[in-house]
Amino acid sequence: MTEILAAAIAQTGPWLHFESLGLDPVALDLGFFQLKWYSLAYIAGIIIGWWYLLKLLERPGAPMSRQHADDLVFYATLGIILGGRLGYILFYRPDLFGSPLQIFRLWDGGMSFHGGVIGVTLGIIALARKHGLNWLRVHDYVACCVPFGLLFGRLANFINGELWGRVTDVPWAIVFPRTGLDLPRHPSQLYEAALEGLVLLAVLAWFFWRTQARYYPGRLVGIFLLGYGSARFFVEFFREADEQLMWLQDATGLNMGQYLCLPMIFGGVYLIARSKARRQRVEPIVGESVA
Repeated sequence: MTEILAAAIAQTGPWLHFESLGLDPVALDLGFFQLKWYSLAYIAGIIIGWWYLLKLLERPGAPMSRQHADDLVFYATLGIILGGRLGYILFYRPDLFGSPLQIFRLWDGGMSFHGGVIGVTLGIIALARKHGLNWLRVHDYVACCVPFGLLFGRLANFINGELWGRVTDVPWAIVFPRTGLDLPRHPSQLYEAALEGLVLLAVLAWFFWRTQARYYPGRLVGIFLLGYGSARFFVEFFREADEQLMWLQDATGLNMGQYLCLPMIFGGVYLIARSKARRQRVEPIVGESVA
């Protein structure tokens, strides 16, 4: 049935071909050195997220100082890289555990956002314990900044022509050459950039700037988890599953990304529901200063 549908769709074109967009995964090529858009996406996400975090900390009742925020950049970056890479291998490519050298080949791609979330969370907890901060309130502020990284990361996925969507006949479908099939697909990377990046950023900004959510520890983190988990779960219906995990989708109707989103959704609901009991009054920043 799938083959018949694909054949019918292929003959209804013409469709937009990815090559016609003139996109190149390499942003700068000096011959001896290449700078890729994917790397720039991580750098931009961290720098702009840090800048936005400083803006959030200017509001009354901040859970940490500017010095703590500067220190947090190191912990968060380490958590993103280590957590993202190990999460990808654990959730999507466990076969790489048999080739230890492959684990460190970050330039070949392969990062898991869910793993990155765990890594950043552990980094925040480590920083909070070191300086006597409320880790959940710190996490609330960090959660408001994460959509920047998601936006740039998904746009980089699109520029790379990777993580494409399922075969479709919608007018905006794109033929991605790396699929090996001349069939139009959903540009699911752009769906995720819009929902996980722009929409989630706007929702968190509204709750932070227009409500008292930042005084309820865990509420903003909960909104982020619920928002991201729901958006990602929805978009996965339009996204092609990883080839090595196609069996999971065929067997259950859901793919690995959706299963990983379920704990995020439930955890988000729990944190939002429990946040009222954690209500804090505005206090001066506590914790040790950072040298």
